[in-house]
Amino acid sequence: MKLISKSALLVTILAILYLMISGNLFTRSPFVIAGQLFAVALSVWARRSFQAGQFSIHAEPSEGSLLLFSGPYRVIRHPMYAAALLLIWTGILGHLSISNVVIGLIVLGVIVIRIMTEEQFLQARYPDFAEYSRKTKRIIPFII
Repeated sequence: MKLISKSALLVTILAILYLMISGNLFTRSPFVIAGQLFAVALSVWARRSFQAGQFSIHAEPSEGSLLLFSGPYRVIRHPMYAAALLLIWTGILGHLSISNVVIGLIVLGVIVIRIMTEEQFLQARYPDFAEYSRKTKRIIPFII
């Protein structure tokens, strides 16, 4: 589980690169374009919510980091994972095929494991995390 957690970023990047190189990430569909633009905007907004030096790609929070309650973190606990999934799945839905769906399911599985691992670290480190997790959803505001 820890190996999958540590490789989640690599798997996500490789999936995006594969879909891009194979011509299956972008399309002329206005719905796909809108979804992907929203994914990029959400990712940028989430990243900018961190204070200088606080952002880390590791599941375990770094020393001195604070639990975020601002920006998109007010309504979802993992906006950057949500953005990655939205970017990938809108591309897949724009170029639906069995191989693309398999790639999407692999990324989804890896991200779910990463989220579970990360939340264990957050729960252990931040006493407020339990209350925060009761008030927010993991990926889709007010739903999931």
